[in-house]
Amino acid sequence: MEAARESMAALLDAGLFASAQTLGCFLVSSAGASNDAGMPMKVESLVLHGDALYGEKEFRRALVKFKIALCHSALSEHREALQEMEGIPSKVRTLKMNLMLGKLYRISRNSRSAVVCYKECLRQCPYVFEAITALAEMGLSAKEFSLLFSQAPNRGGKLPSDSVDAQRWWNVEAIIGSNDEAIMNFEKARLIDPNIMTYMDEYAILLKTKSDYIKLNKLVHDMLHIDPARPETCVALAAMWERKDERKALTYAEKSLRVDDRHITGYIMKGNLHLSLNRPDLAVTDFRGAQELRADLRSYQALAKCKDALFTAREAMKVMHQSAKALKLVGDVHAISSSGREKARKFYESAIRLEPGFLGAALALADLHVAEGRNREAVMLLERYLRQWADDSLHIKLAQVFAATNMLSDALSHYQSALRINPQNEAAKKGLERLEKQMKGVDPDAPEEDEDNEADDIDADQDDAELL
Repeated sequence: MEAARESMAALLDAGLFASAQTLGCFLVSSAGASNDAGMPMKVESLVLHGDALYGEKEFRRALVKFKIALCHSALSEHREALQEMEGIPSKVRTLKMNLMLGKLYRISRNSRSAVVCYKECLRQCPYVFEAITALAEMGLSAKEFSLLFSQAPNRGGKLPSDSVDAQRWWNVEAIIGSNDEAIMNFEKARLIDPNIMTYMDEYAILLKTKSDYIKLNKLVHDMLHIDPARPETCVALAAMWERKDERKALTYAEKSLRVDDRHITGYIMKGNLHLSLNRPDLAVTDFRGAQELRADLRSYQALAKCKDALFTAREAMKVMHQSAKALKLVGDVHAISSSGREKARKFYESAIRLEPGFLGAALALADLHVAEGRNREAVMLLERYLRQWADDSLHIKLAQVFAATNMLSDALSHYQSALRINPQNEAAKKGLERLEKQMKGVDPDAPEEDEDNEADDIDADQDDAELL
C-alpha cells in the first residue's frame, strides 16, 4: 500500500485530481483496521484523499471550503488547444500534458494518437485512472494493459507484485448481461461512499429496467441533494420521469447534454426517448452522437431499430470484436426471418462460448428453440442457467415456455419465483394474470371489454323486452 500512497502523492503533484481521487477511494476503503499499527497509514490515506477532493472541487463529498485548483484551464477551442499542445516536444511533456493531449486527440477523433498519449501516461504512472478508462473505452485488451503496468516505474524500490499486481486489477469476472450483479455492485459502492456521483445515472437506468421505482426515487433524491447540476443527476431524473411523462423526461435528457455535451448516457437516454415518441429520425442523431464518443453497444442496438439492421449489427461486431453482445446483436437480426434462424443460432452459441454468463444470449437462444418447436431444448438450456443464476428473467422465460406447452402448474411456479426475486417485475405480473385466465379456461387474448359488452347486451335485451 505504501507504493500506492506514493503514486497518489505523485498524481496530486501532477494536478491529476480525478485519478488521485479514484485511487484514494481504494486506499481509504482498504486501509488497515482501527488498530494502532494501521492508524498512521489510514490517517495518511485520508489526508491524501482529502487533497484530491479539494482539487476536484467536490465540496459535499469533501465537506471543505472551496480551494482553487492550479490546473490547465479547459479551452472550448479544441483545435487551437491541440495546436498549442503539439508544439511541446514529447520529451519534455509532463504526465498532465500527456493526459490533456490524449483528451484533445480523442475529441478530434484521432484515436491512434490518443492511445499513444494515454499509454505514455500509464508508463509514467499506472494509477492514472482517466487514461485507464479512456483506453478501455477504445478497446485496449487486458493483455496490453498488463504489459503497460509491467513497464510502469516501481516506486519505493519494491517489485510491482508487492504493491499492485496487474492481474489483480484486470482479472475480474465480467458479469455480462446480469443486471442483478451490476445493481449489487452499485449498492456496494454507495455503501462505501453515499455521496458518489460517477456512473450513478447508469445505476438509475438499471433500477428503471428492473422496475424498482422505490430505490430509483431514493437515488434521485440523494443525487439532487448532492449536486443537482451534474449531468448524471439529469439523466437519473429522465429515467425516473420516463414512465409517467416521456416529454418531461426528454427535457431532463436534453439538460444533461447542455451541462456536458460529451455525456454518453445522456445521448443514449435521449435517443431511447425519441424512439418512444416515434421520432426515429432524431433518435438516429442521438445514437450517432453517442457512437462518436464511444463504441457503446446500446447505440448499435437502438440504431438497428432505426436503419439497416444487419449493416448496423455487423458494424458493431467490427468495432467491438470479441464482444458477446455484438455477436448477439447480429444473431437478433438474423432471427427476425425464418431463413436466418440457423445463422442466428450459430451467433448466439458463439456469444455464449465467449461469455458463458451472458444471460441475454441464453434467453435469445431459448426463444429460437421455441420458435423452431424445440421446447425441450429451450427448457434444458434455461434450467441449466437457473442452476447458476437465480434471475427473474430466466424464470419468466421458463414460465412462458411451459405455458405455451400447456404445463400450467410449472408455469405458475416459475412466475411466482420471478415475483419473489423481483416483486416489481411487470412482465411476471402480466404473465401471471394471463396464466390465471388460461387456468380458468378463459381465452387470455380475448379483449377485456367483452364482458362489459355482454352485460350491456343483456341490459339492452331487457330494455327491448320492457318496450315490447
